[in-house]
Order: sequence, then C-alpha cells, then structure tokens
Amino acid sequence: MALHIVLVEPEIPANTGNISRTCAATDTHLHLVRPLGFRTDDASLKRAGLDYWPSVKLEYHDSFAELQAKYPEGRYFYATTKATKRYSDIEFRDGDFLVFGKETKGLPVELLEANPETCVRMPMRTDHVRSLNLSNSVAIMLYEALRQLDFPGME
Repeated sequence: MALHIVLVEPEIPANTGNISRTCAATDTHLHLVRPLGFRTDDASLKRAGLDYWPSVKLEYHDSFAELQAKYPEGRYFYATTKATKRYSDIEFRDGDFLVFGKETKGLPVELLEANPETCVRMPMRTDHVRSLNLSNSVAIMLYEALRQLDFPGME
C-alpha cells in the first residue's frame, strides 16, 4: 500500500506539478478531483513536475464522492485552517488519504462540516497570513505521515 494525496479542484498548475514531483519521490498516489483550474497539458504543470510524470501514480476523479466510492475503506484527513486538531496529532497509517482543497478557497464547507473529527490544520501565525502554499502544505503533512511510517521503501 501507500499514502494518497488528494487535490480537490486545484487551480494553479505549478503547485500541482510540484506536488506530483513530491509524490513521485515518495511513491505516493496522487488523486486529482475535477474540475481542475488548468489543462493537464499545461506547460507550467509539466515544467514543475519535470520529467517525473511517468513515475507518478496518478488518478483523475470527476467528484470527491467518486473517489470515496472507489476507496470506501480509506481514512480521509482534511487539511483546513479551520480545524482545531493539528496534523501532527494524527497517528497516520499506510493507505491514508490526505485531502487538500483549492488554493483560493480550500475544501468545500460541506465536506469539512461532515468530517469534523478528521479535519486537521498546520500551526502558523494567522495575524498576517491566511494559509500556507498548497505544495508546501502537502509536503509538510505527507512527510509527517511518512516519518511516522518510518519512510517505507525510502533511503
């Protein structure tokens, strides 16, 4: 098994490209939930992912519900600035899904309200900044999960 990164309606191709590279380097599955804010043949998407795209375990889904129907046994953790629980408080397991929203709005409110017990945040100062960059947030949370799992298959 492996960990899963889910991007719900990502908008910025460079972020998705950077995340794809992180997924390739960590053998993590990447799930993109439509609609996407860019075309998948976008030059900046390809440039950010460099030549790692063939190594990315990539799936597209027309909705988040479709993804959950395909993986009904998955544990889903929702990254949001609105959570009270920190991502570092979670005991991650192999096969977990780390879910992130679009850059400008985050995850849909309905999704967060339906899953308050698995919403997590990253501690940060909020007096001047609303949120972290999406690709940075994915890397931070993913590497915590990998650390807890003792970096399986990695040197």
